[in-house]
Amino acid sequence: MKVYLIEDDESIFEVIKERFAQWSIDVIGPSNFQHVLDDFLAEQPQLVIIDIQLPAFDGFHWCREIRAISKVPILFLSSRDHPMDMVMAMQMGADDFVQKPFHMEVLLAKVQALLRRTYDYQEQPTEILRWNDALIDYDRATVEYNGKHIELTKNELFILKVLLKSSGQIVSRDELMRQLWDDERFVNDNTLTVNVNRLRQRLEEIGLEDVIVTKKGLGYMAVSQ
Repeated sequence: MKVYLIEDDESIFEVIKERFAQWSIDVIGPSNFQHVLDDFLAEQPQLVIIDIQLPAFDGFHWCREIRAISKVPILFLSSRDHPMDMVMAMQMGADDFVQKPFHMEVLLAKVQALLRRTYDYQEQPTEILRWNDALIDYDRATVEYNGKHIELTKNELFILKVLLKSSGQIVSRDELMRQLWDDERFVNDNTLTVNVNRLRQRLEEIGLEDVIVTKKGLGYMAVSQ
C-alpha cells in the first residue's frame, strides 16, 4: 500500500514514514507543494493524508482537487481544532480527521481501517439494488433516479449499504460507527453526523427526499416510500 502524505513538517513526515514502513505501508510526499496534484496522478496512492496549513495552497484546496478526479480515501491531519475545519473537510469529501498532536497508534489504526474498508471489503453485491425506484450500483458507487445520477464517496456508500440492510429498522449511531471505523473510540461523533447529512443531501439532489430518517436519540433509518 502507498500513502501520499501532504505534510510540510519534515520531522512529522519522517516519523510517520518510518512507523508506517513497519506495517509495509510506503509513505511518499509531494516533490513540490505547487504541484501536489501532479504527484498524486503520477504516484496513484491508495490513501491520501493532508495537512490543512500548507505552502502555496491549503489542504482544503488539494482535497477538492483530488476528490474531483478520484475516490481515493482522504484523511486530514491538522493542528486546527475548530469544529468548522472538520465540517469543511468532510463536506469536501474527506473520510476522516485526526487532530495534532496525535498518537501514532490512533493514526495508524485509522489508516489501516480506511485501507481495509476500501480495498479488502469482501461483501460485493451480485446485482444492482432497486430502492424507492432508484437503482443503486454498489460496484460503481452510483445512485440513479428519474434519469439523474450521483456518485457517492466510500463513506456515503457504506452508510447507505448498512442502512439498507436494515431497511425499515433503526440503526443506532454506535452501530454505524462500529461498522464504519471498526472501533468507535477512534471516532469523533461529529464525523458521523456530517457524513449522514451529506448522504442525505446527495440523495435529495436527484429527488430522493426524506428517505433517510433521523430518530432522535436512537439513530437512523432508511425508509421505502
